[in-house]
Amino acid sequence: MKKYAVIVAGGSGLRMGSNVPKQFLLLKDKPVLYYTLKTFLEAYDDMQVILVLPVEYTDMGQEIIDAYFDKEKIRITAGGDTRFQSVKNGLALAEDESIIFVHDGVRCLVSHKLIHRCFEMAAATGSAIPAIASKDSVRLLQEEGSDAVDRNRVRLVQTPQTFHSKILLPAFQIDYKDKFTDEATVVEAFGLKVSLVEGEEDNIKITRPIDLLIAEKLLEESRRKSEH
Repeated sequence: MKKYAVIVAGGSGLRMGSNVPKQFLLLKDKPVLYYTLKTFLEAYDDMQVILVLPVEYTDMGQEIIDAYFDKEKIRITAGGDTRFQSVKNGLALAEDESIIFVHDGVRCLVSHKLIHRCFEMAAATGSAIPAIASKDSVRLLQEEGSDAVDRNRVRLVQTPQTFHSKILLPAFQIDYKDKFTDEATVVEAFGLKVSLVEGEEDNIKITRPIDLLIAEKLLEESRRKSEH
């Protein structure tokens, strides 16, 4: 079955304190986005990537593609004002029946194993949402005070959120709501249940300067392991 990876890289560098969106910041001399694209293209030979970027940064994205990748395998489209609209713009380029991965461009340490796990679950059940257990205690805010929540029943959601196109494409035709923080919430609002798969601790999202330092160390560790 065809495979599309919709890589959503529509963010700004505000929390980074940077003038450049975080997906273009350098990590070991290459843009953060390079690592994300490389991993998806290596995960499956027939992977097609749809890269969603802020309209003013599409040229910068094209430069990364021209420098490192096969242009035939990556198409660029402009993002929207919300994640929902950005993903919708990307999905417009997914033309065939397929399995579609939707991934945060700044989760640059995603592994081949996780991509494969998501594909297999989505092919079997229609969806795959990677999630990890919470190590921290969790509280739910109430109108007055807060209540403790059993953290064993809490999962922290990651990407790539992965779906059969027959589920995801019609789900994204519904009207936008503020509660749509990810693709799983859209699919659930469309009336379908989603399947969780085990995520990865290292699949971090680069949002603050310290995250770049952590990612650098994790990359070094990963390279050391692969050399032995």
